[in-house]
Amino acid sequence: MGGIYQVLRSKVPAMQKRWGARYTLVGPWEDRSAAVEFEPRPAPAWVKRLTERCAEEGLRVHHGRWLVTGRPRVLLVDQVVDAKRLGEIKYDLWQQHGIDCRSGDWALDKAVWFSDCTRRLIAAAQEELASADQRVLAHFHEWLGSLAIPELRRDKVPVATVFTTHATLLGRYIASGEGDFYSRLPHTDHAAEATKFNVMGQHGIERACAHGAHVLTTVSPITGEECTHLLGRKPDTITPNGLNIERFEVGHDLQNLHAECKSQIHDFVMGHFFPSYSFDLDRTIYMFTSGRFEPGNKGFDICLEALARLNAELKAFDLGVTVVFFVVSSRAARSLHPDVLESRGVLNELRRTCGNVAQHLEDQLFRRAAAGEPLQLDSLVEEYWRLRYRRTQQALRRDRLPPVVTHVLDDDATDPVLGQIRRLGLFNWKEDPVKVVYHPEFITPTNPLWGIEYEQFVRGCHLGVFPSAYEPWGYTPLESIASGVPAITSDLAGFGRYVAEKKPDHHSWGVNVVRRRGRD
Repeated sequence: MGGIYQVLRSKVPAMQKRWGARYTLVGPWEDRSAAVEFEPRPAPAWVKRLTERCAEEGLRVHHGRWLVTGRPRVLLVDQVVDAKRLGEIKYDLWQQHGIDCRSGDWALDKAVWFSDCTRRLIAAAQEELASADQRVLAHFHEWLGSLAIPELRRDKVPVATVFTTHATLLGRYIASGEGDFYSRLPHTDHAAEATKFNVMGQHGIERACAHGAHVLTTVSPITGEECTHLLGRKPDTITPNGLNIERFEVGHDLQNLHAECKSQIHDFVMGHFFPSYSFDLDRTIYMFTSGRFEPGNKGFDICLEALARLNAELKAFDLGVTVVFFVVSSRAARSLHPDVLESRGVLNELRRTCGNVAQHLEDQLFRRAAAGEPLQLDSLVEEYWRLRYRRTQQALRRDRLPPVVTHVLDDDATDPVLGQIRRLGLFNWKEDPVKVVYHPEFITPTNPLWGIEYEQFVRGCHLGVFPSAYEPWGYTPLESIASGVPAITSDLAGFGRYVAEKKPDHHSWGVNVVRRRGRD
């Protein structure tokens, strides 16, 4: 999920071009993910010897291919946690490295256990490949997957290590709690802040990995500042994130795909809004923001504030334009909202009814035209279809405002996004030119409201809005640009800063960089 997943997936072809069959990815075995994205394959001789060596030590390793472009080799390690052994590993981390992992946090425990699995796997790989006069370079991403670094260095395992942090956990917490993060960063007491947010273990892991790795990298200069002040080490190099453009490049089909994907969004909008009232879809602009649920860090708050002002402006100028703005994230929800789901079901039935009428009408019209009769469409529609058409239309009608949220949230009363929508009065009134749809679930083809991929949703929109207050890189605006959709980012996002520094003409090719650094 998220940016790190996108990084690893996107760079596979480039890494294979450079490293060939020597490039191998390592990860945890997760049943649900493996069922979709992993294909077991027979292992080559050295990998077979490696997995057998690991099995003798009680570590089961699955060999296969990751089902993404390039189909790279992956080794997935079982994560059946032994509580007694986990306690011993934690004690050892405290004794050897001063890392306090006593919190009992589930994600922290899994990171600790995974680190021991990868330490054993990499050490075994080094021994296996050394006999063939080959060396091992182990590249670790983020604190969750990197705790093997200080352990390998302590054991003097002769492998080269690289640690790439895509953010700092402590920086993410501090930025979400207070404004003007980067101005205060040089004066921040990292240990006190880690204690304040109860992330001493996670922060300790990050610092140990940063100091233990032979090479430390991060994704942007702005995150490099965090590494320097919070992790105590300046990155050796900055490695900006990229995209495999082959997945996005469609040449002359760009406009056709935009129109096709926009029609899918039209279907959602008709099902969501038209039961209450209608508006001209040809004069409707679709905008969206999306990402991890960190409303302040991701700039959701500024987006909503801007929408309230835009609503007042459009009312005053009466341009006849409607703006539908989507907030797409992931929140705990009980289910889709029953009214939303029912309306979409009735709209689908109305489409089927219209299709049947049109098909019947086409046959009858063709026969009468061939017979030389005049054009009279009403008389061609049978009474059954007239009645069914009217009944379905009536079933679609609702005497209520379109809901601003598509799901029944677990914390409806305290959800910060929903709370701000209410405070701003963005209730989707008929007379409001700005409409809001809060969709607390990432868009997938299995969602009955959509039935499309997230990338198709992006292609169908007119503008992506991502004015982040904290964003180490920011794939969402980059994906928008790759899809031919203009985007707004900020100078507090790694991508926004990269664009501002490297592309002075960025406005002319569809990127607006909002200046947020040093401003409230």
